[in-house]
Amino acid sequence: PEARLLIVFTDYRRHMSGGNLIINSLDRDQDTGIYQCTAFNTWGTILSRRATLKFAYLDNFKTQTTRSAVSVREGQGVVLLCGPPMHSGELTFAWIFNEYPYFVQQDSRRFISQETGSLYIAKVEPSDVGNYTCVVNNSITKGKVLTMGEYEPKIEVHFPDTVPAAKGSTVKLECFALGNPVPEISWRRTSGVPFPSKVKMKNSNAVLEIQNFQQEDTGTYECVAENSRGKNAARGRISFHAKPHWLQTMIDGALSIEENLFWECKANGKPKPSYSWLKNGDNLMAEGRVQIENGALSIAALNLSDTGMYQCVAENKHGIIYSSAELMVLASPPSFSKNPLKALLKARSGSDVALECKPQASPRAISLWKKGNEIVQRNERITLLPNGTLKIANVTRRDAGSYTCIAKNQFGTASTTGRLFITEPTRITQRPANMEIIVGESIVLPCQIASDPALDVSFSWAFNGQLIDFHGDADHFDRVGGSISGDLMIRNIQLNHGGKYVCVINTDVESLSASAILVVKGPPGPPDTVAVEEITDSTAQLSWKPGRDNGSPITGYIIQARTPFTVGWQAVDTVPEDINGNTLTATVVGLNAWVEYEFRVVARNSVGMGEPSPASAKTRTEDSMPDTAPTDVGGGGGTKSELVITWEPVPEELQNGEGFGYIIAFRPLGAVTWTRAVISTPGVARYVFRNDTIPAFSPFDVKVGAYNNRGEGPFSSIATVFSAEEGKGNGSQWNHAQTAPNLFYSGVIWEALPATPERVLGYEVVYWEDDTKPDTVGKVRISANYSAVNVTGLKANTQYYLALCTFNTAGTGPQSTPINATTKKPPPGQPPLNVEWTMIGSLLTLHWDPVIAMETEAEVIGYLVRLMSLIITNKTRMELTLSSNDNYLIQIKALSEGGEGVGSEPIHIHKLSTLAISSLSSSCVH
Repeated sequence: PEARLLIVFTDYRRHMSGGNLIINSLDRDQDTGIYQCTAFNTWGTILSRRATLKFAYLDNFKTQTTRSAVSVREGQGVVLLCGPPMHSGELTFAWIFNEYPYFVQQDSRRFISQETGSLYIAKVEPSDVGNYTCVVNNSITKGKVLTMGEYEPKIEVHFPDTVPAAKGSTVKLECFALGNPVPEISWRRTSGVPFPSKVKMKNSNAVLEIQNFQQEDTGTYECVAENSRGKNAARGRISFHAKPHWLQTMIDGALSIEENLFWECKANGKPKPSYSWLKNGDNLMAEGRVQIENGALSIAALNLSDTGMYQCVAENKHGIIYSSAELMVLASPPSFSKNPLKALLKARSGSDVALECKPQASPRAISLWKKGNEIVQRNERITLLPNGTLKIANVTRRDAGSYTCIAKNQFGTASTTGRLFITEPTRITQRPANMEIIVGESIVLPCQIASDPALDVSFSWAFNGQLIDFHGDADHFDRVGGSISGDLMIRNIQLNHGGKYVCVINTDVESLSASAILVVKGPPGPPDTVAVEEITDSTAQLSWKPGRDNGSPITGYIIQARTPFTVGWQAVDTVPEDINGNTLTATVVGLNAWVEYEFRVVARNSVGMGEPSPASAKTRTEDSMPDTAPTDVGGGGGTKSELVITWEPVPEELQNGEGFGYIIAFRPLGAVTWTRAVISTPGVARYVFRNDTIPAFSPFDVKVGAYNNRGEGPFSSIATVFSAEEGKGNGSQWNHAQTAPNLFYSGVIWEALPATPERVLGYEVVYWEDDTKPDTVGKVRISANYSAVNVTGLKANTQYYLALCTFNTAGTGPQSTPINATTKKPPPGQPPLNVEWTMIGSLLTLHWDPVIAMETEAEVIGYLVRLMSLIITNKTRMELTLSSNDNYLIQIKALSEGGEGVGSEPIHIHKLSTLAISSLSSSCVH
């Protein structure tokens, strides 16, 4: 039984600070004990958990005389007992050999028990002879005492029969044996269960340590000591104990007077805890209205004296725990201050109505209902429930009126009144209907009602179970309609807008809803997992998985391909030619050999084409012999004794494999035997055959073929190519050269050559700016049919030198003697200004300021007036007769040897302007 000490603080050593107890100058004899704190206020008292105050100490050994010597035969074992003095607190032990600081070191032959302090030597050796001192340390006080050993030689295995262990603690078992040879120590569980990783062996297996001890670690442990002469074993059992801990506690309660209380608390522990109850810090005994059974407390017919603080106490020999709760016993008259009837309660005709009467009262009040001044009586439609609620089934307008609930108990009476108003049922006059719609379109889902005007109505819409956020998704959703309409507009519908839409109508008395399924159709989603199953030099077999049909069945697929040589994706031919929506494989045909391809698939349905699939992995077709011959085979030209052959190279995507090159075959026209040459560079498009026996300008049959590592491909069609011509034309003579009235070109005229044995293809005019730098050269070529040419792109006001020569396929002939010519200055850069015009009837008079040329510009020699035609004048005034039935656009430019200058701002004259005077910037005035 618990003994509680009430401390009266009459001495200076003990005092309270808040809820803390402070003890100065601690005294072991006076202050050792168990302490509890009592907390109390006007509502009751509770006790704290217990606190135990212990003092750690270590007394001296009773005798300090040196013990008699111990004689042990070499090879035998010996145990030197320490026999610690009186103490409190955990001890540790060590042994000094002969003198400090030489301590005995533990190994497989020597062991110091931390339970008894004894020193065990399994097999004595001559080096063990000497004086031994036991050193005892208190781990808390750090105190230390020493004694000479009491040497009682014996052979023993130290192992307790039973070791109690607390949950979560660290358990240590010691086992040491004496013997010669030195025994080896091992451990096992007699159940055969292997040790978990948390079990550690220390000090040559003399100590078994189990960390975080749990229920499953209980059982019998066996220590086995063994050497070549035999073995010995000892067993001990580890038992499990645990302090109590709560499984269930009570909670604060507020009960009316005369009600019954039932509290139950449950705790677990080992051994099983016992229970007791406290009220305001005092033991609560079972008697009369109070019943206690283990952790259950019941009090019948509560009265005000039962109010207070209660504690459930669970205790075993390893600990004690407390759980606290407050009990309030209430006694009050009825009150509707927190739960009055609504002043106005609306109900739909034909519905069931419940009028709640929920007063606060202790004990519970008895309820009575009145309608107006008459007491409400039960009938087939009216029910009075035990909790005071008045229930009226299938209400009609006759049930409308004022209702009063009257509540009464022994402490008083209270009432509350409310009016019942009956409304007509709300009807949905237009519901949304199931629909199918195409992506991107807009629709309105109707939701319209007819309702009692006395009701407040609100509309809301849900999409797939979630309320639509009209502010957050205003791009697509909007409400339309008035107070009796909750129509929903959906704009620019997307695929994710397909689903179930519910219109919810809430009134004061009821909630209605109408739903519709919206199916949104769109082009198919992208197919998936496009794979090349098999590939040849010209075909590829593909497979894929279908994507989403987006509300409309897939009707077909097309396949597209891409190579490094194409611009983007291109549609390809397939087998079957038309791939229907149920087919998920196809063969692509007409591919080029030895080309790396990517493929993708596009699905279509009744709505349109969908997004393409991701591209397949890049796959190269197999190689094959070339199947395309070079094109545009031709040639000619070159130097004497040469046959020049040219062609258009075969594109890389048509080369069909590695090791690509060209085979050139040629023969004199009319000959039978072909001469062949091979070029192994794919990008070369020209071959020159040199032989002194080749006649000049002689025709040859020429053809060019292709080859690669797989073999030769086809040859081109035969073309006729002439060998190089012999010799070059003689120099031409100038007739004369002149500059044209333009600043950027010069006109050149010469005499044609007389007939020569060499062929003349045309003439070449060479020109340069500086006679000392003929490397700044430009060239113009023209056919032999002409004897004049304009040299364009020249600088203004610059002197040029020009020479003439002939050319044919063998090259150019010698140049003529150079002549020089100078280009003109540029025309004025300023337009005519201050243009004024007057029109009276059909007579138009124009006047403008003269244009003054800069020093670097050509002199003004006149003016060009652009009307219906071009009119040139050297004056700054002009009169013109115009038709009044036409519109006119007039512009004036200065003329010079360098050409036309910049034009004035255009003048617009409309056919209605029969009398007008204006300047360039004025508008017409009639």
